Amino acid sequence: MYSDLIPRPRSPKFKTMHNNISMLLLSIAVCLTGSCNDKKDIATSNNPRYATTVEQRITRITNNLQVETEVESQFRNDSLYKRLRYYHTPGISVAVINDGKLEWARGFGVKETNSIDSIGVETLFQAGSISKPVFALAVMKLKQDGKVDLDKDVNQYLKSWKIPANNDWQPLITLRQLLSHTAGTTVHGFPGYMKSEEIPSVQEVLKGSGPANTAAVRVNILPGTQFRYSGGGTTIAQLAVSDLIAKPFPAIVRETIFDPLNLRHSTYEQPLPDSKEVLASTASPWKGQPLKGRYHVYPEMATAGLWTNPSELAALVLEVQKAYNGHSSFFRKETIVEMLTPQKIMKDIGIGFFLEKKGTSERFGHNGWDEGFVAQLTAYTKEGKGAIVMVNSNEGYAIMDEIIRSIAKEYKWSDYLPNDKKNAVTGIDPADSGSYYNKDSLEMKIVMLNNRPQLVYQHQNPIPLYQSAEKYYYSPSMNFKVHINNKELRFEQGGNSQVYTRK
Repeated sequence: MYSDLIPRPRSPKFKTMHNNISMLLLSIAVCLTGSCNDKKDIATSNNPRYATTVEQRITRITNNLQVETEVESQFRNDSLYKRLRYYHTPGISVAVINDGKLEWARGFGVKETNSIDSIGVETLFQAGSISKPVFALAVMKLKQDGKVDLDKDVNQYLKSWKIPANNDWQPLITLRQLLSHTAGTTVHGFPGYMKSEEIPSVQEVLKGSGPANTAAVRVNILPGTQFRYSGGGTTIAQLAVSDLIAKPFPAIVRETIFDPLNLRHSTYEQPLPDSKEVLASTASPWKGQPLKGRYHVYPEMATAGLWTNPSELAALVLEVQKAYNGHSSFFRKETIVEMLTPQKIMKDIGIGFFLEKKGTSERFGHNGWDEGFVAQLTAYTKEGKGAIVMVNSNEGYAIMDEIIRSIAKEYKWSDYLPNDKKNAVTGIDPADSGSYYNKDSLEMKIVMLNNRPQLVYQHQNPIPLYQSAEKYYYSPSMNFKVHINNKELRFEQGGNSQVYTRK
C-alpha cells in the first residue's frame, strides 16, 4: 500500500525513482543506527533476497574476492566494494548457476557514479562480444528449424551487399566459418559511435565507407585454413541472416530466441529504445567518469550490440546446458552438441562459444568489451554450474576474474582454480641433476640440498623446487618452471623460455 504522500507510480521511470528514494531513506536509517558499512545492495524488488544458506554464500563470495598476488596461482582475499573503489567502477551485476538452476543474481553499486540509482537484477549492460555467441544461438535455432544452412556460401544469402572478389579470385565463406572465426575476414573489433554522431548502416560498415570509423571488411586469409578473431566476419553473418529472413536484425533474434525463452529485457536494438533506457547502466570507461551520452551505439549488432543482464544470459546458459544433456524442449541435443564441438581448425572454439577442457571438465564461454562495459560468461557443459558477471567500466575488467574465482572456490568448481601444489615435494630424478649451460656459458644447476630439490643459478641463493604431476619442476615463490628432457633444460618464466644444455 502506497503512502498518501507518495503518488502511485504511473511509469517505470517513476517506479525506479520511488524504489531508489526508499533505498536511500533506508540507507540513512541504517547509518543512523550505527550499522552503516560498505553494503549498498539493500533489498529492493529489483534485488531479491534468498534463503539463508544462499545469502551466506553470497556474503562469503563478496567478502573474499580472490585477488592475484605477485606469486602465480596464489591469491589474497578482499571485499567486493573495496575492489570496486580500487577500480573506480560504479557497479557490477552477477548471476550464479548451481545444480542446473539460477541460484542467485544480484547487483552491487550504482548505475552511474554519484547517483543513487542502484544496480538490480534487471539492470541492462552492453554485453560486448558476448553478443556473438547469443547471435550464434539464434543461428543454430534457425538451422534447427531448417531456415539456414551453416555450410552454404553466404553470398547466396546476401542481397544488399556481397563479399567482394580479391582481384581475380572470389572467396567462398560460410556461416560456420564466420561464427568460428575461420573465414579469413578482417577487422578484429569495433569502437562504436557516440549517439550524437551519424551512425553508418551495416553495409557502410562492411564497405568501410560513409561515416564508418573502421576499415572495410575483406577476406585476406584463405578461408578454413586458420583461426583469426574477426568482428567483421560476425557482422557479415548478421547481414546475411537479415537479408535472408528479410526482417530487421533485432526482430529476428527477438522472435527466434528472446520471446520463446521469455527474455523480456534483452535486445539488440541500437540505439537502445526509450522504453528500456530506464533500465540501462551508464558506461564509465576510466576513473568512474560517465561516458558522454551514457553509452556508444553499435550498428554491428551481432558483434557488439546486445543489451542484457546476467540473469537473462544465465537463462540462455541453462537452456544450452539442458539441451546438451538432452533435457531441453527448445533446442535439440544435436543442435547444441554441434555448437559446442571444437571446429577442425581450432580446438578451443565451437560455433560462437570458446571452449575449454581441463582435466575431466569441459566449459564454454565468452568475454565482452564495449566502451565502458565489460562482461564475462563461463559455464560447465555437463555440470549445471556457471557464472555471468557484467561491469560498467573498462577499468573494472580484472574484478570479473576475482569474483569468478571466489564463486569457483565457494561452489567447489572442478578443475577451475589452480591445484594446491605445496605438498608436491619430491626428490630429483638422477638423470635430471647436474649442471646445464646456455649459449653464453652461464650455468644453471639442479641439486639436492637439505633433502629437497633446488635450483642454483650464478651467485643467487638456492631456490627450493617442487615437482608437478606432469613431471616438471617449479618454484611457486619465483613463478618459473623447469622442464628437463634428456640433456636439455628449458627454463620458463614471465612468458620467456631459455634453453640450457649439458656439456
